[in-house]
Amino acid sequence: MNPLLHRRSVLAAGAALPLATVGPPAWSRARAYDAVVAKPASGRTFAAPAYSSLSAAIAAAPANGTRPFRILITRGIWTEQVVVDKPFVHLIGEDRSGSVINHLAASGLAAPDGRPWGTFRTATLFVRAPDFHAETLTINNAFDGLAEMTKSNGLHSHNGAGPQAVALMMDKGSDRAVVRACDILSYQDTLFPDAGSTLFDRCLITGSYDFIFGGGRAWFEGCEIRSRTRPADPIEGYVTAPSTPIDQPFGFVFKDCRLTKDADVRPGSVFLGRPWRPSSAFPDGRYGDPRYVGATAFLDCWMDDHIAREGWTEMWYTGRDGNPRTMLQPEEARFATFGSTGPGAADFGRGRRLSADEAGRITRSAVLG
Repeated sequence: MNPLLHRRSVLAAGAALPLATVGPPAWSRARAYDAVVAKPASGRTFAAPAYSSLSAAIAAAPANGTRPFRILITRGIWTEQVVVDKPFVHLIGEDRSGSVINHLAASGLAAPDGRPWGTFRTATLFVRAPDFHAETLTINNAFDGLAEMTKSNGLHSHNGAGPQAVALMMDKGSDRAVVRACDILSYQDTLFPDAGSTLFDRCLITGSYDFIFGGGRAWFEGCEIRSRTRPADPIEGYVTAPSTPIDQPFGFVFKDCRLTKDADVRPGSVFLGRPWRPSSAFPDGRYGDPRYVGATAFLDCWMDDHIAREGWTEMWYTGRDGNPRTMLQPEEARFATFGSTGPGAADFGRGRRLSADEAGRITRSAVLG
């Protein structure tokens, strides 16, 4: 079952979500839109120009806008790979679960150019300009990672050309982004905040393996972070894999979030994170770049019983000696928790436990700037 269908089955089962899945709040509906994305055969009329694809609506935005260009995305599944490369593009869904930006790509699959997609090209939605805003919609990578994991000859997570399938990437050029009341769905490498600063407010983010990863600054508040089952692996997964630059004091911070799970995810089988160290080219070779020292903190978060007692774990990178299985330990990264509650909360065996004073200094304004 792909992530979008799973999302609908969860809704049908009556599972609690962090925010109602109906349309935009009244203040948003009351404001004018600059463009509308709607099916040509819908028969609806709008005050703003209507487009049959989101990409066409974004193309109509000013190249160097200085105010929000607001695009209403009506109910429907909009299957396209979307790039936001203009500032101040604001996407507003008519219905959180019914306005869906959808695309299918995975690292090991062949792209239209005949080459494998590779992780960094798979995103359903790329943000490459500042002051982006999205609310009350779904961003879905339709690659069926669950089905792939059950194949004996399928794409495997430990292979770079595997089932990595990004839904949303904050790419170079993104900054001061806001993603509010959105569902961001995939199985592996779901959310890639790799540049600038992003606020994620009351979002649902699903995945199983390194599903929130990258080098950007991101503040998650009131979000549901849902781990998905991995039937072919005794380790169900890793919530985060930050690659934070060492001179950047903050990476990912989760405040008042809920770490939930699919019903069949096993107790103690998911780590809060592991440190991703990408490789860079140096005069003496290409190897893991010591400038990347991942940073993640969970503050006052509720955790279900799928969280491992150790909390954090190591991750391999290519050493300077060429060893591709050199391990970066969580103690060498910047991993911390404070005020955890719920069945999965523990005095985690690895990572730091912050004092109240230390946790109090990690604020939204400090992280996002």
